[in-house]
Amino acid sequence: MPQTASSAISRIDYSAAERTLHVTFTSGRTYSYVGVPAEVYFQFCRAASKGEFFNAMIRDRYEFSEQH
Repeated sequence: MPQTASSAISRIDYSAAERTLHVTFTSGRTYSYVGVPAEVYFQFCRAASKGEFFNAMIRDRYEFSEQH
């Protein structure tokens, strides 16, 4: 459950059993992305720019839903 140093993303979590990535933005909104491989999550954690990685490798690539 790493905290991030991003100006847009405040938290990322991952459920390996469900292959679901949970991304919380600084706005407070949390989205769940399904079918995300564990390696993508690990790369996301290590990315120098969380926002750039998210835009290039996650956004528009996986189905998602907003969590309430």
